[in-house]
Amino acid sequence: MTLIDHLYELRYRLGWAAFGILVGAIFGFIWFSNHVFGLPTLSDILIRPYCQLPASVRFSPNGECQLLQTKAFEVFMLQLKVGIAVGALLFSPLWLYQLWAFITPGLHANERKFARTFVTIASLLFVFGAVLAYFVVPEGLGFMTSFGGGAFFTALTGGEYINFVLLMLLMFGISFEMPLVLVMLNRAGVVSYVKLKSWWRGIVFGLFVLAAIATPGQDPFSMLALAGCLVILFLVAMVICRAHDRSKAKKLAAQGMNMDDVDLDEASKVDYRASSLDTSASESRVGSADDAT
Repeated sequence: MTLIDHLYELRYRLGWAAFGILVGAIFGFIWFSNHVFGLPTLSDILIRPYCQLPASVRFSPNGECQLLQTKAFEVFMLQLKVGIAVGALLFSPLWLYQLWAFITPGLHANERKFARTFVTIASLLFVFGAVLAYFVVPEGLGFMTSFGGGAFFTALTGGEYINFVLLMLLMFGISFEMPLVLVMLNRAGVVSYVKLKSWWRGIVFGLFVLAAIATPGQDPFSMLALAGCLVILFLVAMVICRAHDRSKAKKLAAQGMNMDDVDLDEASKVDYRASSLDTSASESRVGSADDAT
């Protein structure tokens, strides 16, 4: 395919991906305030962590658990934002397929196999991280509202609360991808199990720092929950990297190669001297041309 053909193909794939997200956004917008397939409304699902707070600390003007609207059309914009986010998540197979269909022709068979595995595991890890965040949110809110000695109640605006929940879901989901990145780097030969083992203290400390930065609630429950899961996933990634390096070492040993005798940090020996050119063939052609003239 020419460059123009690739651009046309990219436009075609992006068009279908945008159409899928648009359809999902419409579905999420309708689901926000309506029961779909017998499921609770999307607003009920999102507000449930806030409603798990004790009635004495949350805002209940009509005897019901509600959020505040302080601006005109704030609820409409929130419903649109949540609809787009949920639609992009639910219809992710459609736009991910378009991305996959655009990339696949340039991959080898083994690369396609690893890419499929990577996308599947990455999607599952993101979902697990988002589900964990959803169950952690009530604990974080309960801790943050425990200050004040009963002198305050929590009256969250819809925008602040929805943004908080969506950010928690997003940050937990993305953070769960970190161990998978380590495994892929190990498969690519960028980092080895030996290096990871020597760096494990610094990596664990970095995971706790990442958890402290990624959790927007500033409460210890969210940070410890995320950090603990990341450490467990890091240990699982270490086990996978160890098994891969052992298998790779056995294959190299079977071929008569021992990687223990090779220093991977040592620069390759390159002969920088200019090589001599064999000019005998060109001289013979020049001589034959002179004879012909």
